[in-house]
This record gives sequence, C-alpha cells and structure tokens, in this order.
Amino acid sequence: MNTTKKLWHRIGAGLAGLAVTLASPAVLAVGDLPGGPAKNQIDLHPAVTRIASDVQGLHLFMLIICLVIFVAVFGVMFYSILKHRKSVGAKSANFHESVAVEIAWTVVPLLIVIVMGLAATKTVVAMKDTSNADLTIKTTGYQWKWGYDYLKGEGEGIGFLSTLDVTQRQLSDAGKPAGDDYLLKVDNPLVVPVNKKIRIITTANDVIHSWMVPAFAVKQDAIPGFVRDTWFRAEKTGDFYGQCVELCGKEHAYMPIHVKVLSAADYSKWVEGKKKEMAAKADDPSKVWELPALVARGEKVYNANCAVCHRPDGKGAGPIKPLDASPIVLDADKTKQIEVVLQGRLNGAMPSWKALSDTEIAAVITYTKNSWSNKTGQIVQPADVVAARK
Repeated sequence: MNTTKKLWHRIGAGLAGLAVTLASPAVLAVGDLPGGPAKNQIDLHPAVTRIASDVQGLHLFMLIICLVIFVAVFGVMFYSILKHRKSVGAKSANFHESVAVEIAWTVVPLLIVIVMGLAATKTVVAMKDTSNADLTIKTTGYQWKWGYDYLKGEGEGIGFLSTLDVTQRQLSDAGKPAGDDYLLKVDNPLVVPVNKKIRIITTANDVIHSWMVPAFAVKQDAIPGFVRDTWFRAEKTGDFYGQCVELCGKEHAYMPIHVKVLSAADYSKWVEGKKKEMAAKADDPSKVWELPALVARGEKVYNANCAVCHRPDGKGAGPIKPLDASPIVLDADKTKQIEVVLQGRLNGAMPSWKALSDTEIAAVITYTKNSWSNKTGQIVQPADVVAARK
C-alpha cells in the first residue's frame, strides 16, 4: 500500500512539474521561427519548393484515402455488430464463400494501391533528378558539424564549416533555452541563390549523418565512403532550418542546418565577399609566426569551433575533458596535441579537425597552450602541422 501511495505521489509531482514547465514564461514566450518550426505546429513546414508542395499534396491525398478506408471499414464493422447482435434476435447466417466479394476485396485494394503508387511515382522520380543543376555543393557530415564545398557554378571553390553557434551551446549547458532559433543558430549558414537548382552531394567523414531541411522536402543520408545526392530549388528568399536526423553520437542534438536563400544580386555579392575572405585566410604554411599573432588567430578559431564543447573558459563540461591544465596541452611534446586534433579521440567522441587549415590548427593549439592557466610559452608553427599530416 505504501509503495502504491509513493508511486501515485511521484506521478502527481511529475505532472505538477510538467504543468509548471509548460506554463513558464520561457515556454510560453516561444514563437514561430520563419523557415523553421512553428509554435503548436501539427502540419508539415510551409513549402518553399515545388517538390515540397507536391509532397504536401501527396500527404493530404494519402491521408484522405486512409480516412475514407478507415470510416468505410469501421463503419461496416460497427454497423454489423449493432445490427446483428444477439440481444435484438439476430440469427447467424449460414453461407460459404462468395466469389463476388472475394473479387471485390482483392480488386478494390489493388486499384487503390495503384492509384496511390502512380500519384507518388511522379514526385519520387522528380526528387531523384539531379541533372542540369545550376550549383553543386558537397555537404560533408562531421561529428558534429557540416562542411560545405561549392564544386560547380557561381561560388565554385568556396568551402567552409558550419557549426552550432557557441552561445547556443552555452544556453544548453546552462539549462536555459532562449530564442525561437534555439539550437538552430550556426556560425556559417549555407548560402544559395533563389530560383536556382541546387544539387547537394552528401557524404560523411566518420559516422552516418543525414541532411534534412523540411521546407525543401529534402532528406539525404550522408554515409562514410559513399556519395549520395539530392536537390532543391527554393522559390522564396529567407532563412530555412533543419537538423541532422540520423543519430550520430552524443552531440547529435547540436548539429543544425541553416540555409540562407538570397536574391541573385545578393548572392553574387556574398560570393565576392566570401572569396575575398578566403583569400585573406589563405595562409602560407611555411610562414613563421610570432606568439602573440598566433594566439590572437587561435582564439578566433577556438571560439568558432572548440568552445561549444570545451567551453570558452576551457573547463570542459561533463564528459568533455578540460583544456585548462590538461596534461596533453601542457606537455612539451607538441606532437601529442597535434595528433589529437588531427585524428580525434575515443572513436569520435573527440572528432577529427583535419578540415581546418594547417595555420588554423597551429593557431588554436598555440592558443590553448597559452591561455587560462596554461602559460607554457610554447608555440606550434604551421610547418609542425604539415609534418604531422605526413
């Protein structure tokens, strides 16, 4: 009896806590995110591509068919139960097979399936037609970020990593979600032009990921060692959001997708600016850096890529090892830390950062060796990273 009372007490406390949570200002303050999830959303995302519109039409069409079948089958069943129940004197019929009925319940479902299949085939075939793309972008899944490389079309040669914004991770670690774009804000969104066919080639560097943007009706797995592709043509400018939808490890929830669709003129300006930015960052790996300059460069790299896990103060969080006072960071043998950054650790728990340039890796390691309580005075040059890669 006492056990039962305790159980009901816990259930009551849990329901009360849920009610308080749902009624809290933080929950009630959440609003719609244009291009992303909406408050109290029960339907698919508003479509911004023709394929997404077709998918929504198919969704409604199939739903209506299922509803009609449900009403027809259960209507006949409940009518038969009520009309022919024993309490009103119904007598059981004595009959054997009916050829007409058997033909009907075979042919009718077959026709329904054929109609549904024909309706879906056109859309499915169109979803797989990636030919004649205006822009081709390779999307690489990493634990836990996305890499984008513009392979063909305007912007060819541009490449960058897209990672959860560090402020979002801080909100998560503090248990204080805020903003309509919570856990969807990134440092570098994927930028594409409006009304252009964008081919997305997906692959992965470590485990299986999946690139999905609901407003585009796009979902394509990114598998290590394989190349898959999909496409979309956004018909509206704006910001559109998605997430990795394949369980890819402990940071799976922190791997958002942000696609920014611009007008043709604005996209051209973005391409021009991005190429200038990349040219400025195209460092000579043989350059010998002074400590202050390398630390300053490393701080930017750290905040953009490492702080989401190791925290801006280098203290780590939970299973994430701290970098402040870390034996590997303090070790005079700098190759140990370079190896960790290049190869990762613990089967991907610490991901590989090979995608960063030699200078960026040298800078961020030098930064960690000379920040917080780590006043080692040690410096890692880009040439050290080049040698480690070999």
